[in-house]
Amino acid sequence: MNESVKALSALLHQAAETHHQVFAITDGDDPDWATWYADWLVNLSRFSDLVGTKPPRSAVTFQLVGLDKEYAEAGSSEPWEDFYATRLMQRLSAAE
Repeated sequence: MNESVKALSALLHQAAETHHQVFAITDGDDPDWATWYADWLVNLSRFSDLVGTKPPRSAVTFQLVGLDKEYAEAGSSEPWEDFYATRLMQRLSAAE
């Protein structure tokens, strides 16, 4: 895993921690979590610097929803942040 992917994985972990704090009253439960994550990533973090472009929030939301399904189907023991970071870097960096 290269340094950019590691940094993106750490950023995803930070997003999860922040999301859990924001939604503490519901113990982190948020049916629209992907939209919240995408907004935070695109507008309030270094996400764009790491992937090398500022993708539309909707594109990030789309990727997050898909990755959630892929991760569940893969039954991977890899931390979700690493799984998502690798694929987000591949998909969003190459998309622009």
